[in-house]
Amino acid sequence: MTEDVRIHQLFDRAAHAHPHRPAITDWTGRTFDYHELQQLVLRTVDDLRGLGLRAGDRLLVLSENAATVPVLLLAASRMDAVAVPVNARMTGPELRKIADHTRPRLTLYLSDVSEPARDHAAAANARPVDLADASLHVEGPFDVDPETVEDDAGMTAVILYTTGTTGTPKGVMLTHGNLIFGGGSSARLRGIVPEDRIYGALPMTHVFGLTSMACAGLSSGAHLMLVPRFSAGAVLDALVGGVTVLPAVPQMHAAIMAEARSRGMTRLEGPLRYVSSGAAPLDPDWKRRAEDFYGLALQNGYGMTETTAGVTITVNEKGDPDPSAGIPLPGAEIALDESVGREPGTGEVLTRGPHVMRGYFRNEQATAQVLSADGWLRTGDLGRLDPQGRLHIVGRSKELIIRGGFNVYPPEVEAALNDHPAVLQAAVIGRKLEGGDEEILAFCQLSGHAEVTCDELARHAAERLSPYKRPGRIVICGPLPAAATGKILKHRLIEHFADLLNSPA
Repeated sequence: MTEDVRIHQLFDRAAHAHPHRPAITDWTGRTFDYHELQQLVLRTVDDLRGLGLRAGDRLLVLSENAATVPVLLLAASRMDAVAVPVNARMTGPELRKIADHTRPRLTLYLSDVSEPARDHAAAANARPVDLADASLHVEGPFDVDPETVEDDAGMTAVILYTTGTTGTPKGVMLTHGNLIFGGGSSARLRGIVPEDRIYGALPMTHVFGLTSMACAGLSSGAHLMLVPRFSAGAVLDALVGGVTVLPAVPQMHAAIMAEARSRGMTRLEGPLRYVSSGAAPLDPDWKRRAEDFYGLALQNGYGMTETTAGVTITVNEKGDPDPSAGIPLPGAEIALDESVGREPGTGEVLTRGPHVMRGYFRNEQATAQVLSADGWLRTGDLGRLDPQGRLHIVGRSKELIIRGGFNVYPPEVEAALNDHPAVLQAAVIGRKLEGGDEEILAFCQLSGHAEVTCDELARHAAERLSPYKRPGRIVICGPLPAAATGKILKHRLIEHFADLLNSPA
């Protein structure tokens, strides 16, 4: 067997082995089996060529989850083009910033399945086009220079723009080799088989959904159930109705369990066999409650866009109290730079291996700041390793709070607040004070119609945290600002809730 050097080769192998098994069902009701999907990809290649897309060109795709997204990504792979999937819920200025930086040959708006994409298409005066059995809108072809086509798996396959802790997005170049490794690792470690039905609420415009859901599923002959947006009620219905694999983030799990409680459900009844969590640390008590609800071990992991989603993963049994992010994926290395951690045994997490990005698109300076000549990536996350070699993430190096000379890690404070039954999710940040000290701010979104006062939450936290770790200000608020993945955007909290912060405590 020859080595795969393009992501579409994984799909082609699955289509050959399972031509008549369902590949994708999306929220519009369309279902494609693997043979039908493969034929649609081939027709789309011809259509994209007709629109002027060439090998090495960048194809910007503005979308929400639908069958058209993997069709376009696989077609781009067959053409040696570079896909740039972008979430349609971005604002106009955010989109223009990315388009100006990427300089795509074509920009496609998936206007048939996404209202925000339609709005962006109208604002850009894009023209309608029939493509991939869908009615879309397109801009281009623009006069741009293509990337150099490389024959090996080191060629860039996609450019994903990160939300970033600073709010300034960077274009992460992930190679075909990155996606082949990441998708294959996810499929093997989750034991994905053609009989699986994978619920796809994680956006494919982000690395978790693209790698651990789409690449893993479509390379295994599994059935992807794609939805454009997360809805706790819809997920719960799907879990009861036959979904077997659920990749999600903690905020999603919390909302699913809250929805179940509102229906009088204390435990899920269905064929679900694998459930995972990512993008945030797990609180042990919350993990236990989630496992009781699902009746399964809740597997955790750690990764980021720059590592093609995965660095570590857990392989625990149900009831294991392990709150770690697990052990490295086979082939991945991790190390700690303790000069950054300021506490013995804690340091910035470094990682190296076939999961590490090629670099930041058109940003050599930012690439050099995080990627060493010998392949080590500085993640910006603080962690520690336990005696079993499991990684525990304790916070972001840039989010570390220094209070009274003590280090305060936001996940520990968040875990204490999340332990209160009225709190759906909490986000903790530091705010600089005069003199260089920091105060701890906690933003708490309540569950359903729950009621609780700030004083009650403060007493709850005081029972669980040392004095220097306790929030100086607790804000009870509405939904926390989040990326499409559910990841809380902490850099937006102060601006987003400025009115609440400026009101009397």
